[in-house]
Amino acid sequence: MEGQASASIPWWRENLLFILFEWLALRLSLVFYGIGVPRGDGAPVVLIPGYLTNDWSLLEMFHWLRRMGYRPYVSHIGWNCDCFDVLVDRLLETIEQANAETGRKVALIGQSLGGVFARSAATRRPELVSCVITLGSPFRGFLTNPFVQWAAGLTRAFVLWRRRPHVAAGCCTLDCPCKTVAALHAPFPSTVPQHAVYSKTDGVVDWRTCINDDPATNVEVHGTHIGMGLNRATYRFIASELARVTRPSRETSARRG
Repeated sequence: MEGQASASIPWWRENLLFILFEWLALRLSLVFYGIGVPRGDGAPVVLIPGYLTNDWSLLEMFHWLRRMGYRPYVSHIGWNCDCFDVLVDRLLETIEQANAETGRKVALIGQSLGGVFARSAATRRPELVSCVITLGSPFRGFLTNPFVQWAAGLTRAFVLWRRRPHVAAGCCTLDCPCKTVAALHAPFPSTVPQHAVYSKTDGVVDWRTCINDDPATNVEVHGTHIGMGLNRATYRFIASELARVTRPSRETSARRG
C-alpha cells in the first residue's frame, strides 16, 4: 500500500447533475425493484459510509437490501472523520452484533474510506465476515484531488487536538502505527471473498488506488465517486455477489434439514 498525496483529478466529474442522473437511472432500473436479479435469504450486511459522511449517505442501499431479502445494518461509526481505530472499533461492535443476532457471517459493503475500514475489519476478524465489497475505496493509497487532501488535513488537525495524547502523530494517515493501518498493511485473508468496484471517471480518488492486482476481483462501473452508492451497475453487482456468497449457507441448511 502506498502513501498519501494529491493528484490532478478533475473535481468537476463530481457534478451534482451527474450524481442526480445516477440516482434517477437507479430509480428507473429493473434492479432497483429486484427484477432480474437474485434475492437474499436474510444474510446480514453492514454498510459503511465514506469520508465526511455518516450512515444516512447509504440509506437508499440500506432500504434496497431490505427489500431484496437481506438483513442490513448501518455501521454506527458516526461521522467518518475521526481516529481510524475509534471508527473501526465501533464498526467491529456492529459486525459482532449482526453476527450474534443472525448466527451468520456478515457481508461488508463500504464506500470510499468506508471500504478501507471494511478491509481492515475483515483482516482483524475474518471469522465474522462473509465477503467485502468496496466502492471507490483507495485501499492502495490515498491519492486524491487537492480539495480532499486539504479537508483531510483539517480533519487530522482536529483529531490530534481532540484526542492527544491518546493518538499518534500520524493519526488519520497510512503512516499511523494503529491497529487499523497495521491490518491494511497485512495480507488480506484468503478465506474472505472480496471485490473492488471502481470508476475511471472518479473525481475524488485515483481509480488505480481502488483496484486489486487480480483483475477477476475488480468491477468497473461508469459514474461518479460520490454517486457510487447510487449506481445501478453497482447494485446489480452487489445483488449477484451477495447471492453467490450466501448460496453455500442455503445449501448447507437444506442438507441439514
